[in-house]
Amino acid sequence: MLNLESRRQENLLGIAWMIASMAAFAIEDAFIKIVTKQVPVGQVLMMFGVGGMCVFALMAKRVNADLFHPQVFTRRMFFRAVFEFMGRLCYVLAISLTPMSSATAILQAAPLFVAFGAHVFLKEKVDTKTWTAIWIGLFGVFIILRPSADDFSALSLLAVIGTLGVVGRDLFSRTAPLALTKEVLGFYGFTTMVIAGACFGAWDGKALVALQVEQTLIICAVLTAGVFAYTALMTAMRTGSIAAVTPYRYTRLLFGISIGVIAFDEQLDAAMLLGCAVVIGAGLFIGWQSQRRQPAQ
Repeated sequence: MLNLESRRQENLLGIAWMIASMAAFAIEDAFIKIVTKQVPVGQVLMMFGVGGMCVFALMAKRVNADLFHPQVFTRRMFFRAVFEFMGRLCYVLAISLTPMSSATAILQAAPLFVAFGAHVFLKEKVDTKTWTAIWIGLFGVFIILRPSADDFSALSLLAVIGTLGVVGRDLFSRTAPLALTKEVLGFYGFTTMVIAGACFGAWDGKALVALQVEQTLIICAVLTAGVFAYTALMTAMRTGSIAAVTPYRYTRLLFGISIGVIAFDEQLDAAMLLGCAVVIGAGLFIGWQSQRRQPAQ
């Protein structure tokens, strides 16, 4: 009885950390949307990346993690960096150029793409029910995008490409060498962000701007929210059971939509809400199916 109560408390604490993480990610997105209206996207990515690199370098030093472990320089880590590059750049562009609520909604399809990618690239078995849920969830993304609607913007595809980048990064993170700790992976994730910002800045051609006090504070807020969100996410996954904690990832959608409506005066319609419901329902079903297949502890 005591053991069950202890596990229940751990799950509740893990859920609290997960919700806090998703709220912080949504706040990070909001600050990015604000600052990219005043500062070039490439510059924002580089500054955010440098700040994150410094934080994770200090975290790695604290736990004696080797930032230059030989396993860092492998083909698997190279492909992880490529997907990180694509995900970071395209999602930040989606946040800055399209409604935050729709970009956040499309990002919630990541678990569907992960399940699909795990089958294709990692040869994980996917049953008929899960395949059905994947295709239904992707239809939910189609509803959100509404490619046949008059107000469709091709820029919305940036969120789709960004989501695919996140999925690729997560798949390669699954197979990352165990010698590479989360501090090391975080350091190189933010290093990739600096490279993405530099490349986009060179292509975009916009000159760097001198930051005012307000813009500097927003950049600091982005970094604080981002690092906290990542740390809280890792804490959540290591505190409660995965089955209990993972479904609360979808609270990011609630936070993202709420901020979009309140802070940026974004409008929601029935199609948007229906698409969100379909994507979330499919994702939760896939998570439930995955948990059912796990052997009893």
